[in-house]
Amino acid sequence: MMNKMNKNARKWGVGLLAAGLLLTGGVIPAETGHAAAASSAQSKPGSTVMLKFNSALTQQTGLYKEGKVWVPVSYLRDVLKLPVSYNKADKTYVVGKGTQKAQLMVYPGDVTISVNGFYIKEYEAKLLNGRMFVPFDLLSDYMGYQGDWNAASGRLNMTARPQNALKITTTTIENNREGVTLKLDYPQISGLADTKVQNSINSQLKLTATNFEKSAEKEIAERNKEDRPYEYQASYVVTYNQNGVLSLITNQYGYMGGAHGLDTRQAFTFSLKDGKRLLLKDLFGANSNYKVELNTKLGNLIKNHGGYLGGFNGLATEKQFYLKDGKVTIFFQIYEYTAYAAGFPEYTFSFKEILPDGSSPFAAFK
Repeated sequence: MMNKMNKNARKWGVGLLAAGLLLTGGVIPAETGHAAAASSAQSKPGSTVMLKFNSALTQQTGLYKEGKVWVPVSYLRDVLKLPVSYNKADKTYVVGKGTQKAQLMVYPGDVTISVNGFYIKEYEAKLLNGRMFVPFDLLSDYMGYQGDWNAASGRLNMTARPQNALKITTTTIENNREGVTLKLDYPQISGLADTKVQNSINSQLKLTATNFEKSAEKEIAERNKEDRPYEYQASYVVTYNQNGVLSLITNQYGYMGGAHGLDTRQAFTFSLKDGKRLLLKDLFGANSNYKVELNTKLGNLIKNHGGYLGGFNGLATEKQFYLKDGKVTIFFQIYEYTAYAAGFPEYTFSFKEILPDGSSPFAAFK
């Protein structure tokens, strides 16, 4: 799994990040901030971003760099009031709470990010000007916030993202013993008015974990005492929880000796109206040609992806996708069409790319 890969493959740099550095405030005098915003062109790398919350200007500042807005962790602590802590044992900073808790793991040269124990490959944190920053997209995609970015004025206004009225908690199957580590986290929901729908969704999510446990136990039963320790992990992350739809990704990792373990990934997008696991056609069927168009785009993209092994002739399943705000990401398994080093190939499309003008994928689920 990602955490194991990171911890086993690289060593910590001594003194790279002192425990107090992450918590350093990013404030500047208000008049200085206003002057910076007024005088600098926000398209220039390294320019200052004035940060607002609920339309009120704060004295925290971000940066515009690499085509992204970067937000200091001190803003998350002091303005968003998210818990921030440092774990000496793991040498990891923890920001947030519940299933939207981010772990920032500092290594020589980079700061990797996990949310709820799920490694987020597409985003890294950065040490910039002696302060720790995370990309705003991380907050938008995984931590329950949305933002209005005005490049002309250099201001980002953040607000809490509206969410479905439900609670998501983690249930764990854990069975460690000599030569075996097994810890499987999976989600369960509560708070839905329709308990039959709630139980249906929970059963489907639990089954994913218990099936993996059964498969692992079969392998463990055949393990020789001389074998390297076996390891099994499972984690998940919620990517969308709005408009009567819940979307999340689960990751399962198994190591039974050899050069490396192997990850497998599943995604679940549910209608909270009836508990149905949605397919691409349920969301994008307003475009009668959606599958042909997606297959054409995916074919071009994956064949130009590094490590392509051949064999792609169109989507074999409509289950391997997850939603983000205004976007859908379609993924493929490791080794499915690409070499191991390519990981999980992922391709993201906006709803507007797939649906006719004015159409919504959620019309039937609100």
